[in-house]
Amino acid sequence: MPPNSNLSSGENPTTRPRPQPPPSNQDHHHLCYPTTARTTSSSSSSPSFRGCCCCLFLLFSLLALLILAVFLVIMLAVKPKKPQFDLQQVGVQYMGISAPNPSSSPDPTSTATPASASLSLTINMLFTAVNPNKVGIRYGESSFTVMYSGIPLGKALVPGFYQEAHSQRQVKATISVDRYSLMQAYASDLIRDASLNDRVELRVLGQVGAKIRVLDFDSPGVQVSVDCAIVISPRKQSLTYKQCGFDGLNV
Repeated sequence: MPPNSNLSSGENPTTRPRPQPPPSNQDHHHLCYPTTARTTSSSSSSPSFRGCCCCLFLLFSLLALLILAVFLVIMLAVKPKKPQFDLQQVGVQYMGISAPNPSSSPDPTSTATPASASLSLTINMLFTAVNPNKVGIRYGESSFTVMYSGIPLGKALVPGFYQEAHSQRQVKATISVDRYSLMQAYASDLIRDASLNDRVELRVLGQVGAKIRVLDFDSPGVQVSVDCAIVISPRKQSLTYKQCGFDGLNV
């Protein structure tokens, strides 16, 4: 039998394709390894991230609770007290009342009720702030209003300040009223009190906000109210009576 008898006629033995060998185990592992690594890395990183977030949250919560506990212990040890804010002096710089001339009446003994009256006033007030606590107090901006028969005439603003522990401080405020016009009912009372009784009764109201300062932390704010009744003599241009709370002072 000829050597190439198994080949069909016309087939060139040099052009026959050679069969490809099967992929080795080394190549198979090389192709699959990156996919397995990516899957394992992505699945393991997600629980780790959530675990870190939970640990940080617990850490910050414990720190916040610790700071709050220390602050409460200090507040209980300090035993904060409400500060005192009292009106000590009132100086009358000027007070003037003007009313339009009443219309002429045939009866000279009759008195006509004025339709309006204007009140001008400038008073200087001296307050005393007392801090009885072992720590300092920070006061916010305060406002004081002078009123006549429930009508606000003018307002004074006092900027905030810091007060040391166990100390007293004087605070000054000035209220100026320039020709405030009062209607008929209030005008007649004002003119009658000023001309016949030589007295004009006013009321001073104020709200003072304060916070106790402990270790660079401010406690919840407290409100100190000021409510004083004062009587001014227009003729003497001076204060004749002052009452704040339950304590009265005749001048």
